[in-house]
Amino acid sequence: MFTSRFLVSFTSARKYGPHGIRSLRSPSCFIGISWNMALKLKSAKKLFTFLGRSLLALLETAVFTMISKPRKNVAGEIVLITGAGSGLGRLLALKFAQLGSVLVLWDINQESNEETCKMAGEAGARRVCAYTCDCSRKEEVYRVASQVKKEVGDVSILINNAGIVTGRKFMDCPDELIEKSLDVNFKAHIWTYKAFLPAMIANDHGHLVCISSSAGLLGINGLADYCASKFAANGFAESIFLETFAKGQKGIKTTIVCPFFIKTGMFEGCTTGCPSLLPILEPEYAVRKIVDAILQENLYLYMPKFIYFTVFLKSFLPVKLGLLLGEYLGALNVMDGFTGSRKKN
Repeated sequence: MFTSRFLVSFTSARKYGPHGIRSLRSPSCFIGISWNMALKLKSAKKLFTFLGRSLLALLETAVFTMISKPRKNVAGEIVLITGAGSGLGRLLALKFAQLGSVLVLWDINQESNEETCKMAGEAGARRVCAYTCDCSRKEEVYRVASQVKKEVGDVSILINNAGIVTGRKFMDCPDELIEKSLDVNFKAHIWTYKAFLPAMIANDHGHLVCISSSAGLLGINGLADYCASKFAANGFAESIFLETFAKGQKGIKTTIVCPFFIKTGMFEGCTTGCPSLLPILEPEYAVRKIVDAILQENLYLYMPKFIYFTVFLKSFLPVKLGLLLGEYLGALNVMDGFTGSRKKN
């Protein structure tokens, strides 16, 4: 009896040690320690890699803050611009024409689009093709996109610029106008991406440009439907950027443009309470900044720079203080004098 108890105690002592702790000589114990060390080393490696890459990113940002980023060459690139018949779209077409791009112009107004086509040809575009297209209609977008692929080729720079504004208070805006705002300002981006992104992915080459608005970053009194469409366009463009990044599709770039009001007639009658901080932008200035952002492959462009600051303030300011700032800047009444564009659609 005594011998049996002694053997059991001796075996237990070898296995667990004198204090009931598993002996370090146990093979399973060595495996456990090795596994924990491997996990800690992997975690440390991941952390140091993150810190190193973050430091490089900060250095790159600092360098390109002091000197301009190199601009890519877009000569020969097929650039499709929606809403090219007037305003910002026309000016963008002329700018890319000067850079030697092949232009594909879409607009719902055939006459004004043909006029832009003629002007772009005279400005130096390698080739210009104009197509009448109602971007609010999915089937029409797909039909015209198919035609473009056959007649011109794969679009490598897609600029979703077409947009409309109702300028009415939410309860005064008919349902059909709200639907039209969403269709043109947001859903059209989905259909054009669906049509042209596959070729960009196949070629690992392309640039997606979303002409949005500061109204897609901050809610504006009197622009409920417009803000909803622009917030959606921002979120969509940013999500597609993250999809391409996660898949390692480094050849596909994204630029999201969020300007304050531009003097194109679209926001005719709108005012600013603080022109020194929130000026209504000149079209030529806006286009120059947009094209620069595309050529430098910047992800975001907010105009004027004060928009960056307001977005930052929105993230932490108390609501009451934010409203007081909005009142001071006159941001709550910018739409009071809105008349909108008087040209025919």
